[in-house]
Amino acid sequence: MRHVPFRRRQLQNAFLIVLAASLFLTGCQRNKNAAAPAATGAGLPVGVLTVQTESVTLTQELPGRLSAYRIAEVRARISGIVHKRLFEEGADVKEGDVLFEIDPAPYQAALDSARATLARAKAGVAAASAQAERFEALVANNAISKQNYDDAVAAHLAAKADVAAAEAAVRTAEINLGYTRVTSPITGRIGRAEVTEGAYVQQGAATLLAVVQQLDPLYVDLTQSAEQVLDLKDALAEGRLQRAGADAAKLTLLLPNGTPYRHSGALQFSDVSVNQATSSVTLRGTVPNPDLNLLPGMFIRARLEEGTNPNAILLPQSVVTRNARGEPVAMLVGADNKVEVRPLQIARAVGNRWLVTGGVAPGDRVITDNFQKIRPGAPVTPLPATAAAAEVAAASTR
Repeated sequence: MRHVPFRRRQLQNAFLIVLAASLFLTGCQRNKNAAAPAATGAGLPVGVLTVQTESVTLTQELPGRLSAYRIAEVRARISGIVHKRLFEEGADVKEGDVLFEIDPAPYQAALDSARATLARAKAGVAAASAQAERFEALVANNAISKQNYDDAVAAHLAAKADVAAAEAAVRTAEINLGYTRVTSPITGRIGRAEVTEGAYVQQGAATLLAVVQQLDPLYVDLTQSAEQVLDLKDALAEGRLQRAGADAAKLTLLLPNGTPYRHSGALQFSDVSVNQATSSVTLRGTVPNPDLNLLPGMFIRARLEEGTNPNAILLPQSVVTRNARGEPVAMLVGADNKVEVRPLQIARAVGNRWLVTGGVAPGDRVITDNFQKIRPGAPVTPLPATAAAAEVAAASTR
């Protein structure tokens, strides 16, 4: 009876040894199966994008404000009492339309007086001319002295000068009388009236009556840093950029809500000096405004075409990551189908892609997926991006 427990323990130990050996052999078999792809050289399928160059038109968004194409401040050119206002505030007016009427009575009286003075001066010319003619015959017969004749000729000339002065006074009085009807100097939209009927306006103070602004087209005043201007000039000079052709100065306006304005503008000129406070250069363009939807003073952004890069390399933003130092990098498939990490030089974003200026060359294969499963130096099986995505989807269903 004492040997029975001992034999039972021996059977239990033997069973445990056999179970452990079985588990060990199963694990070895699994490790062998897992190592089989590596032994045969197969790798994880990844999608690749072959780097190619393409022509791209580079643009830049600049902030700016709109301003009226022409602004006319309507001011009083004579002194007097405003009798009438002949326009509606906020209405469109044409060049020559009468806006205000100033009391014309004193200026009409001044014109009448000037005309009377002119008539008297003309009468004096007639008398002086007749006297000079008579004295000319008398001096020839020595009936009068030469001095008397000279005085008559001088009086005739003075009378002619009086006529010229009187004619000038008449013209001045006519001009002043015309100023009593204040007209619009340009075609545009008029704002609020600065004076009302009964107000006294002064010529010396040049009283402001109203402001007329031409709203079609409008000026677009943009600001660009001086450094960006120099970089653009260098790129064009070195041939890295080519001008976009006849419409190289085209502007596309972005409204405050972010939508593009349906009418394209044109760049007119760049300022010749740099703003010392902001180190920026002012660019001025024009934009059509036939519907008068844009108003002076509005803040906008304008997309300016800088030029065309005929050999640009563009990569999707999804394939570019950052390393521990914050540098942009991309994973590539090397010549031996192993993963390689390549640092990049990026100039700017173009839509949803990066403009790459260094780090990759045409023909390089950039990995587009499976970033979480691959490591530098790991073997991979490169496939076109769409084929790789299909194979990964099929593997997930098995």
